[in-house]
Amino acid sequence: MDAFRRTSGRGVRARFDAPEAVLLRSLIEQVVDLLTDPDAPPPGTPGTHAAPETPGPSGTPAPTGPAGAIGPAGESLDPGTPGVPTVADLEAMLGMSGTGQAPEDPALARLLPDAYRDDPDAAGEFRRFTEQSLRSAKQESARIVLDTLPADGGPVKLSGEQAQSWLRALNDVRLALGVRLGVTEEFEEQWQELDPVDPRSAAFEVYAWLGGVQESLVQALT
Repeated sequence: MDAFRRTSGRGVRARFDAPEAVLLRSLIEQVVDLLTDPDAPPPGTPGTHAAPETPGPSGTPAPTGPAGAIGPAGESLDPGTPGVPTVADLEAMLGMSGTGQAPEDPALARLLPDAYRDDPDAAGEFRRFTEQSLRSAKQESARIVLDTLPADGGPVKLSGEQAQSWLRALNDVRLALGVRLGVTEEFEEQWQELDPVDPRSAAFEVYAWLGGVQESLVQALT
């Protein structure tokens, strides 16, 4: 890989060999898959968009609301009434997710950490409101890398905004890989102590390479 260099404006450029591009794209794709919520309904299913409007007595759309809300003629708008969103619908509209529990997968939990480590209830409530949007934001950064990194290697030219997405995606890959490898602050010592035939040795080398790519990009942006 040729190191990242600043271009005119706030952009940067670099060049990746084919094996490097294939490797990085594979790691990025794995993070996208890891961040995919298996419990999220597919687009177009009930609860993923606003409920359709129900015409009022005068032909104008009647206001809708949760259970107990009052319609234009004073009628109660109960769940199940056409045009009335359920609690699940409202939570989906607000990007709220599931139970608010932290992911069981340690790597995913590292990417989606609790906001309040000493207050599980507050952490769970915060997670319900923010986890889906955080997943989506991280996946979007990853997709920007996939969109700008040639599958067979070659030059990469990034705007300042795209470069920031690359930094976020690279950081996520390193976090996830670091958890899988059990990397600690003594990474160099861990790596040196590995037997060259240990399967983890190659993975540690990849981890170190990702750090070099990240550092190169940071230096080009500063």
